[in-house]
Amino acid sequence: MPKRPFIPWPDKRLTTPAAPVGEITHEIRAIWDDMVETMDAMPGYGLAAPQIGVMLRLAVVDCSQSRGQAVRLANPVLTMASEEMFSWDEASPNLPGVSAKLKRPRRVALRYTDESGAEVERKFEDLWAVSVQHQLDHLAGRMFFDNLSRMKRDMLLKKAQKRG
Repeated sequence: MPKRPFIPWPDKRLTTPAAPVGEITHEIRAIWDDMVETMDAMPGYGLAAPQIGVMLRLAVVDCSQSRGQAVRLANPVLTMASEEMFSWDEASPNLPGVSAKLKRPRRVALRYTDESGAEVERKFEDLWAVSVQHQLDHLAGRMFFDNLSRMKRDMLLKKAQKRG
């Protein structure tokens, strides 16, 4: 059972950019802990705070086989993206039952604030890179299907309506 419920699409919060995080406090760490627990219950590879109604630039990603390797991100900024692409079938618990294969840069670098309050720059590759970029979209008020052509996007949303 997820720790926090997912906001269903088309809630306006999913199309609203999240606000920057100030100091890393106990409250912020508690939100991250809830997010990791919620992500692990999906199961998924990442979660952005707006997906659970917290309108802050917070995200978690864990693409490890055994779990327990979650990276906690505050105010992440993309600093590098490779030209080489990586394809992955992406989905979201905010719009269950539909997915789409997207191509994103295979390698990215992010600058973010970690759980200790330190500014970190880290590189991510393959599925980790896809998950990080997927979370950045959520923090900017975008869903994975916003990266599709208008026709594919409309088809996906119609399919979701029929399932719901």
